[in-house]
Amino acid sequence: MPLPGDDVLLSLETISPYSCHSPYQMGKIGANWHYCHSAEDGITRATPRSNWTGIADNMNDAATDTALVPTPNDCDLPRIRAQFATFNEAIDYAARSKKGLNFHDMRGQLERVYPYSEMREDAIEMAYRLIAWGIKPQDRVALIAETGADFAALFCACVYAGAWPVPLPLPTTFGGKESYIDQLAVQLMSSDPKLLLYPAEIGEMAAAAATRQGCAGESYEDFSTRAAGEVSLPEVSPDDICYLQYSSGSTRFPTGVAVTHKALLHNLYGHAESMDLGENDRCVSWLPWYHDMGLVGCFLSLIANQFSVDFLKPDAFARRPLAWLDMISRNAGNTVSYSPTFGYDICARRISSQSNVAERFDLSRWRLAGNGADMIRPDVMQQFVNAFAPAGFKAKAFTPSYGLAEAVLAVTVMPPGEGIRVELVEEERLSGTPRDISRPARYRAIVNCGKPLPDMEVVILGENGKPRGDHQIGKVWCRGPSVMHSYFRNPEATEECLVPSEDGSGNWLDTGDMGYLADGYLFIVGRAKDMIIINGKNHWPQDIEWAVEQLPGFNHGDIAAFAVETDNGEEAPAVLVHCRVADPVERVKLREQIADKVRSVTGMSCVVELVPPRTLPRTSSGKLSRAKAKKLYLSGEIVPIDLAA
Repeated sequence: MPLPGDDVLLSLETISPYSCHSPYQMGKIGANWHYCHSAEDGITRATPRSNWTGIADNMNDAATDTALVPTPNDCDLPRIRAQFATFNEAIDYAARSKKGLNFHDMRGQLERVYPYSEMREDAIEMAYRLIAWGIKPQDRVALIAETGADFAALFCACVYAGAWPVPLPLPTTFGGKESYIDQLAVQLMSSDPKLLLYPAEIGEMAAAAATRQGCAGESYEDFSTRAAGEVSLPEVSPDDICYLQYSSGSTRFPTGVAVTHKALLHNLYGHAESMDLGENDRCVSWLPWYHDMGLVGCFLSLIANQFSVDFLKPDAFARRPLAWLDMISRNAGNTVSYSPTFGYDICARRISSQSNVAERFDLSRWRLAGNGADMIRPDVMQQFVNAFAPAGFKAKAFTPSYGLAEAVLAVTVMPPGEGIRVELVEEERLSGTPRDISRPARYRAIVNCGKPLPDMEVVILGENGKPRGDHQIGKVWCRGPSVMHSYFRNPEATEECLVPSEDGSGNWLDTGDMGYLADGYLFIVGRAKDMIIINGKNHWPQDIEWAVEQLPGFNHGDIAAFAVETDNGEEAPAVLVHCRVADPVERVKLREQIADKVRSVTGMSCVVELVPPRTLPRTSSGKLSRAKAKKLYLSGEIVPIDLAA
């Protein structure tokens, strides 16, 4: 036994540590002796308990300072902008850098540092386990896309094993347990995976969905303990499918978009070039990994372009949205961060006029504040600027973009520094009706969504299939190397939206969106499939929804507008509205107010239904799903409030 005051060299194998802080390990031997192991010199020193307090304090201070150090914004490895033959090569190269993924807790505090080098090691080990389990090239492996190291490693493991990872959503508050099981089951039926892997926390629901579809299922935690020996990994070519992405578009759901390695890397290269991603840039993201912007833009792109990133889980953002801005404030470099419109809206609403945003936030280094995933609303963006300009946020940081899963991700991106630019367009032009000179002109602000990515071609076609000129509205088509391969096992849907070029240079993609071009920039005016056509006149549901939102007490996402067939066989606009009014008399008044507001926009009477809060469904990305709302309403699953009660 050592004497009091002596340092003693020990073998770690003989000690049971009670805590571990890299690069130090601390623990105790018996009742009266404690130890601290230094990874730097490999020496383990023991000291009597009487001497421990001061040593522990010093070691704890050192450990705290070095325990969780985020991966750096830059390192010595030269950056390559996604110019790889396969995503496997992209992972291999990123692993040579010091950069990586950094996961944060509910309050935005760093809780896991995951360098790309460690992710690659874990991915290869998991690839061995997948192969030992029986997974072969082209097999599908469904992964519940929880933001964390498990999903990151397993997604890459599937790629190394030649399998196709299929990211699937986490549960949401809408619909409950059975609704989520049904959703998973449908997606499993569509993707036909050999295996479903999921976080243990949702094991009961995930296992139920897997059982329903006859698919094997296992938790991330259990699968990671499987034994597997080293084996040869399959060769992968650029034209092989890399993954399946389920589009957030509700009308084609649950059709999976098959994306090749070549298409993926082409889009990631174009994305990096268009946004001029480079030195001292860092990504901060709360977007879910089961949505194309979260998966491709804020995960796969960062690997292929060797970027460090700070992640906040989507549910953490929902509960504490300002933690997102806290994380951006702590980044000493330039921040690149994306959000749909509603994310900026939520943050602006959380800040009161009495809040001193300059004391809490520093948004002066937010270089690119991406906008996408839904219709960009200039009024919301202006409210965000008004709220956070005192913290250094610059309006020119806004970077509108347009894209869809069928094109991997991005189609157009606004050049950095140009901000949000809008054009005022007469509503008659949007509806396709002649100008009524007897009435004052009404205008709608249409946001500029930027220029096409390198090698991406965008055209506007009229109903006759002929190209339209600048400022002429038509259907948006695009062509380029990053257009999807196909819809998985759905040739009919594939043929519907992919049309081979006459010159054999690739397929044209019918995006299903309406817009126009002006001086090389794309302006999106709405979804063709959402259009409400009454008496030959086109009505955009966004216009109706925005009109209702102007009434007091309504938020973005509280209203869903679509067309329904009336008793006489004609179509009429229907509006479902979240109602937070309890008084029956006031409810009737509210319905009349809404009807009057819609009538002022459309010139027609409409069906107004008040529904309980949180009734209207959303897509995986958090957007309002009009198509699903209509379906649930017509089937009787959305039950309006009885105003006669």
